Amino acid sequence: MKIINALPRISVGCVFFIFGIMQLINPEKWIGYLPTIISSFGDPLRFIFFNGIFDLFLGFFLLLGLFTRIVSFIGIIHLIGVILTFGFNDISVRDFGLLLVLVSVFLRGPDDYCLDNKFWKKRI
Repeated sequence: MKIINALPRISVGCVFFIFGIMQLINPEKWIGYLPTIISSFGDPLRFIFFNGIFDLFLGFFLLLGLFTRIVSFIGIIHLIGVILTFGFNDISVRDFGLLLVLVSVFLRGPDDYCLDNKFWKKRI
């Protein structure tokens, strides 16, 4: 039952990976989610594009279990920023759930199915 330890990492990795793909395929659908202040920094579609790439890579590394603690920490910081930017609404509740899963992945560290274990074996 070692796979149970990997499920939070794989699950949140899938969510970020899918979000990234969706933002890259159809960025116009994501415009409504952006706070108006983002427009003052430039083209909102460009912001969504780069955020999509960011989410895609975050999900990819989580799915592989590569740099698990570092990537989950980056995801935690990212989601805290998203939650603080949007305030309390249906999206922030979802993101808070994802944040808690990422915190558990960060605290747990690499599970038995992570590539981290293949590349960086602990020496006793």
